[in-house]
Amino acid sequence: MVGVVGLEIHAQINSLSKLFSGSQVKFLAPPNSLVSCFDASLPGTLPVLNKRCVEAAVMTGLALNCSINRKSLFDRKHYFYADMPAGYQITQQRLPIAVDGTLTYSYLGGTKRNQMVTKSVRIKQIQLEQDSGKSLHDEPRNQTLIDLNRAGVGLMELVMEPEMSCGEEAAAAVRELQLILQTLGTCWGNMAEGQLRVDANVSVHVPGEPLGIRTEVKNINSARFLARAIDYEIQRQMELLEQGGIVQNETRAYDQKSGTTLPMRDKEDFQDYRFMPEPNLPPLRVYDSASVPAGLDPSQVVLVDQLQAGLPELPSVRRDRLVQTYSILPEHSFTLVNEDGLLDYFESVVKSTKAEPKKVIGWVMKELVGSLNQQNLQVSQSPVSSHALAELLALLEAGSISSSAAKR
Repeated sequence: MVGVVGLEIHAQINSLSKLFSGSQVKFLAPPNSLVSCFDASLPGTLPVLNKRCVEAAVMTGLALNCSINRKSLFDRKHYFYADMPAGYQITQQRLPIAVDGTLTYSYLGGTKRNQMVTKSVRIKQIQLEQDSGKSLHDEPRNQTLIDLNRAGVGLMELVMEPEMSCGEEAAAAVRELQLILQTLGTCWGNMAEGQLRVDANVSVHVPGEPLGIRTEVKNINSARFLARAIDYEIQRQMELLEQGGIVQNETRAYDQKSGTTLPMRDKEDFQDYRFMPEPNLPPLRVYDSASVPAGLDPSQVVLVDQLQAGLPELPSVRRDRLVQTYSILPEHSFTLVNEDGLLDYFESVVKSTKAEPKKVIGWVMKELVGSLNQQNLQVSQSPVSSHALAELLALLEAGSISSSAAKR
């Protein structure tokens, strides 16, 4: 048997205001201090769509090779939680803003963990939707408190097809998505702050046979824990089936302390969301510069071709550029781009020394990164600045010091 993994990812859009109201978006603000009448679902309030959120979704879709629907629709998804005061969420179930994309990701695999493994996963759709508030449980007082600061914050939900086979692949896909979103500026991707929330759909099956019953794993706040949760769940399901048991269609939470997944609720009780068209929002339309209808102000609409032209250099393109420009290994370009601040450090050293880029990358990857890992430091915390390393390499090139002395 093998594992099958699909992901549902909620990315909080990097916007100053919420998706359908003018309320500010701010992490760790005092409870219920950023709540408009619409966020609290007071009668008579209507949604006003945030253009920035639409642009962010379109940019993300373009970067992930999606087809952008020039017309998309909003729907109501009904469920009754205390932190969803309207009793429904505005989302895009029928016709989302972007569909049929692809995410290509890489990770270091092989027996020595130093070989580049590159794979792709299809992205079914990207849809705009509003976030819920937060329920805070006060156990000593036996109370549940509600904070609506997060209610109505714009989200992009990205649905990845079940085409990954293990936790390592899923974690690599999430890390690559984080890099892309951060490069675009559409989401900061901080999982610890809830800016990127990942749910994993996990099942097992015998190759060539239909997929097994899946479970949904929640409560994952880092790519590392995502890999552990998925691998544990795959192993749990395999052992259960080998013992003659039946996998339940349920939602499970990952417990970081024990490294296990625990049942939360039975999914069969939560299937009927009674979707219906959102009556207070017209169809969402985006255009190309040449197709803007007469009478519409181009500055007031979302222009797909202009967003496409303004996309920054994406991580995959950056890695290819590094390989071609500096003749370094793809494995090294992968690490340079994926480690925060390392690429800027490397290019600063290259510009400040006459040493060959291949020699610079050797020092950066082996000596610098190795030392930082031993001390559990980030590149920004390095005791050796890029200027200092460039001077050291210059002395080494001039023969003023030996290699062993330079390493010390």
